[in-house]
Amino acid sequence: MEKKFEYQGRQIVYTFTGSGRRVILLHGFGEDSRVWQELARSLEVDHRLIIPDLPGSGKSEMISDMSVEGMADAIKALLENESAGKEEAVDMIGHSMGGYIALAFLEKYPSLLNSLGLFHSTAYADTEEKKTARRKSIAFIKEKGAFEFLKTAIPNLFSPRSRQKMAAEIDNFINQQQSFIGEALIAYYEAMIARPDRRSLLEKSKIPFLFLMGKYDTAVPFSDSLEQCHLPEIAYIHILRESAHMGMMEEAGLANRILKNFLSQVQSPR
Repeated sequence: MEKKFEYQGRQIVYTFTGSGRRVILLHGFGEDSRVWQELARSLEVDHRLIIPDLPGSGKSEMISDMSVEGMADAIKALLENESAGKEEAVDMIGHSMGGYIALAFLEKYPSLLNSLGLFHSTAYADTEEKKTARRKSIAFIKEKGAFEFLKTAIPNLFSPRSRQKMAAEIDNFINQQQSFIGEALIAYYEAMIARPDRRSLLEKSKIPFLFLMGKYDTAVPFSDSLEQCHLPEIAYIHILRESAHMGMMEEAGLANRILKNFLSQVQSPR
């Protein structure tokens, strides 16, 4: 079921489906909620899924504060809207940029999370090299436009094997992103450049963490993903050995089983 609510005068759209304990899925940069479709079909059997289009993506409008912290505030407002103003903790899974927003949410609203999954995502801040690369991408978007950029960037998020095996699916995924505006992509890049290192949250928090990483990921380096795994007190660690940055598409079946098992374990009475 598609739903919407107004946040600071802007429309935020999300999908609500399934039953059980609440799980929110946050998509990444250059995506919208549709990236979770395959996983949602399985997860909705046992979980109440909330899957937003993040501000500036899909059918959701940009908000005044497009920092990762500002978008975390929008997610909090969405959850309050869905629970009629009551504060109810959720399990949160964030892909890539969605993971950065999830970590900002954890920092601001720790009592509202039962568990947190970093799906091809990291608590590390950008290196100077990464910031430079993002600024070059901003310049490209300003010159060529959002869709021309995404046509160039998206294939690199898949492993060489996936690019060969899933050519039609990747083309379809690219074509789904034609509605993106450059202003939104630039705001996301600026938000990612500005975000702080949040590894201390992994050490301090007592909630369970899921680390789901791709062996061939270059967007979130595999070495960084491995290094952060030992920080939480409770960590579930999984490697997608045929994937780069898009495991929910590249190894959908395995990613599905990992998420279902993680949510089943953290949602069981302890």
